[in-house]
Amino acid sequence: MANHSVKNYKCIFFDLDHTLWDYEANSKETLAELYDQYALQQKGVTSLPAFQDRFREVNIRLWDLFDRGEIKSEVIREQRFKQILEHFGAYTPKLSEDISVDYLNTCPTKGTLMPHAIEVLHYLKEKYTLAIITNGFEEIQNLKLTAGNLHPFFNIVVTSQRAGYRKPSREIFEFALKHNSSECHEAIMIGDNLVTDIGGAKNAEIDTVLFNPEQMSHNVSVHYEINSLDELRRIL
Repeated sequence: MANHSVKNYKCIFFDLDHTLWDYEANSKETLAELYDQYALQQKGVTSLPAFQDRFREVNIRLWDLFDRGEIKSEVIREQRFKQILEHFGAYTPKLSEDISVDYLNTCPTKGTLMPHAIEVLHYLKEKYTLAIITNGFEEIQNLKLTAGNLHPFFNIVVTSQRAGYRKPSREIFEFALKHNSSECHEAIMIGDNLVTDIGGAKNAEIDTVLFNPEQMSHNVSVHYEINSLDELRRIL
């Protein structure tokens, strides 16, 4: 963790996926259900772990392209399960479409959160205004917030659809600042993604907390770096 004197922040911005809402756990649970529901082993998908691993690999690659502005969100929906099933020689257009629809309908209804999320939010809510800034789809992110009982903690949920810009654009952060009547020096952004969360906050001259539970190495300058959300109590 970097050494910085604690500023008088008014507003705390959070990313949602991989930061508060446990995307990996909820996704794995959903994929396990779909693997059985669609009898994917009989269709050539060798094992559930192989299916989950391939999903993670394809999903990370597609979301990275989306975050960098190289593809539209529709491409993720169209290509994700196509590429996964093709890898196992199990692709048909109908199977890919059916699994994609079911995944998008089911996964956001799962409510597993990252460790310490709720107690830390209770702690921060007493001292700060809290907001979500997310590139996820409006309807889907609201389902996740409901499933995780997160809505009561947040003054506003800023999605890229709502703001008209997506992270790392400074405009989505300025949208959130305006709705929280805060200046950039009065806010701090907590997120796991170096491009969208950390890079975006820097674009808007907002301080940053990198949430890095897997302790991945990087050379990006951040104000603070934490491996557990519980460490926020020592910073804020």
